[in-house]
Amino acid sequence: MNITIIGTGYVGLVTGACFAEMGHAVMCLDIDTAKIEKLKKGEIPIYEPGLEELVKRNSLSNRLFFTTAYEKAVGFGKACFIAVPTPSREDGSCNTSYVESVAKHIGETMQEPLVIINKSTVPVGTASLVRSIVANALAKRGVEIPFDVVSNPEFLKEGAAVQDCLKPDRIIIGADSPQAAAVLKEIYAPFTVSHDKILIMDTLSAEMTKYAANAMLATRISFMNEIAEICKRVGANVNEVRKGIGSDTRIGYHFLYPGIGYGGSCFPKDIRALMAKAKEVGCEPKILEAVDEINSRQKKLLGLKIRSYFSKHGGIKNRTIAVWGLSFKPDTDDLREAPSLIFIEELLREGAKLRLFDPVAMPNARKIFKNNPSISWCEDEFDAAKGADAVALLTEWKQFRLVNFQTIRREMKGKAFFDGRNQYKPMEMKHKGFDYISIGVPDQLQS
Repeated sequence: MNITIIGTGYVGLVTGACFAEMGHAVMCLDIDTAKIEKLKKGEIPIYEPGLEELVKRNSLSNRLFFTTAYEKAVGFGKACFIAVPTPSREDGSCNTSYVESVAKHIGETMQEPLVIINKSTVPVGTASLVRSIVANALAKRGVEIPFDVVSNPEFLKEGAAVQDCLKPDRIIIGADSPQAAAVLKEIYAPFTVSHDKILIMDTLSAEMTKYAANAMLATRISFMNEIAEICKRVGANVNEVRKGIGSDTRIGYHFLYPGIGYGGSCFPKDIRALMAKAKEVGCEPKILEAVDEINSRQKKLLGLKIRSYFSKHGGIKNRTIAVWGLSFKPDTDDLREAPSLIFIEELLREGAKLRLFDPVAMPNARKIFKNNPSISWCEDEFDAAKGADAVALLTEWKQFRLVNFQTIRREMKGKAFFDGRNQYKPMEMKHKGFDYISIGVPDQLQS
């Protein structure tokens, strides 16, 4: 089938490339001319494992195309996916202006019957909004062209987006007409060969499913972070507690890892948007408010631990802290809402000097912190540790799992290691000569 994708961010580009990989012909549109020119050359604007190969292979096979022209893109597909950003407003509510703009352009340029699919994460009721905008644009043109609007939320994890798209757990289709649902089922048929993963429901329920899923996952994270703090204060080990509760099949092990808070483009934004919608319709989202509050607090936790530690060792001013990992999670260069941003800003305010390293997010971090004289940009984790009074692990990249800590300890000036992701075994780190401080686990300090 010929498919149009409007928007070439994480969702649009990954979805378009994966559709092409499954044999569809896909036209991706973006209004960013520079980005489209790079994509035509096979240059990928984001870091996502496996995506570059997918884009190049399907472009060479003439199944994946890129354009900035609405007329060309909308006229290409039998189905048109909207995959544009929906950022937060100042009050936390979801800004749908990009989706509305796309809907208007579709109505102004479509010539044939079309199924319009909303892939962007949007508030409940947006399908109806899109429908009215398209209908108004058609009315102004004085034409009648049949169209349907479908909700098809994405469930892609950054760092594993390609595999999530090619092998989805489920495919949610919110459609108010059997004909539109049939088009979506045809599109996703290659993804459901082994068994049917498609759930068809109304558009309102589909839109709500996306928010509810992210809210549940964020709640588990914040819950474990709160349990971790209690564990720390009573002397329990949250790593053992996690195993104990995760073995209960009603709970399971997923999203039970304590740390320094969630970030990225989805959880923070979606929690706030769902809170705003709940208040708009007269609900009190007390659990969601607590989830968001705990996460905001958690992002400051490691900085507090560092300040507390050095308050007993002459203070943090002019101390050198090595930072391992900047992206909000491994296998992405995304710094949106990353805990590292708050951590770095707070330590800089305290007068610390920072030696930063991340395997892929350094270019994005440089754009944020520019030429700050208190920041050194390092080649690897060993370079970052040189002369450091402490090391802080913020992102659990695989290359940090098996590190020669004898070399690290030798390169350091101090001996403090702050593990924001509980990656290492506390007693082993103590035996290697570190003062080891992590999340929800008793500190292991040298006597």
